[in-house]
Amino acid sequence: MLLAFLTALGVGGATLVGSAFGFAFKKISHRFSDVALAFAAGVMLAAATLGLILPAVEDGGRFGLPIAIVGIFVGAYALTLVDKFVPHLHRLIEPDGRPSGAPGDDALKKTLLFVVAIAIHNVSEGLAAGVGFGAVETAQALVVAGAIALQNVPEGLIVVSALLAAGVSARKTLVCALASGLVEAVGVPLGYGVVSFAAPVAPFVLPFALAFAGGTMLYVVSDEMIPETHAHGAERGATYALLAGFCVMLAADVLLG
Repeated sequence: MLLAFLTALGVGGATLVGSAFGFAFKKISHRFSDVALAFAAGVMLAAATLGLILPAVEDGGRFGLPIAIVGIFVGAYALTLVDKFVPHLHRLIEPDGRPSGAPGDDALKKTLLFVVAIAIHNVSEGLAAGVGFGAVETAQALVVAGAIALQNVPEGLIVVSALLAAGVSARKTLVCALASGLVEAVGVPLGYGVVSFAAPVAPFVLPFALAFAGGTMLYVVSDEMIPETHAHGAERGATYALLAGFCVMLAADVLLG
């Protein structure tokens, strides 16, 4: 449990590290942000596949494959349902001195929706890290948690830069960054607790929870991260960055597993 708690601090803190870089540089190019986010997507893709989904198949025994498939789709659909509420959350923050509906407000709303989407998938990432510590070997769980923390650094940088560029004050931007890291940190003990208490009662919970967490991560990569990295003309660089991120986590899984 102590290791899971330290992991919660680590994955949440990684977002704040990226946010600090965002405040330091404030304005970054689309190409740089796309490549950085694509690298993070590759890391997430490998972590979901190697650290969560394949162990789910192995731990499920003779029913491992169908349990994993169901878990993947249930995890993805859970985020689909959550996404339906995202458009209603942009009213929580308004640009300083600019009322809703003012010129340029649409761009701000789009930016804030992106930030809310980041926060939502941070919850699933925290759950994934917590589930890993409750269901697989420590080394493998550390690979998953490390992957999540690694991708949180460019993510935090991009979120802060986007908010500052949209006209949100530094104070409100800092609050958003802190909230983003906090929700992820909260997700770690939640995922760990669910698996730890439920697994002894129902053995299928472990493989299902792993696959569920993997499905949410795959959904985030496909629905949010890859489209964002291919929206500003840096598709080729983003593609190779994704491959690089995947290979980094593949090497980590082989060397540490």
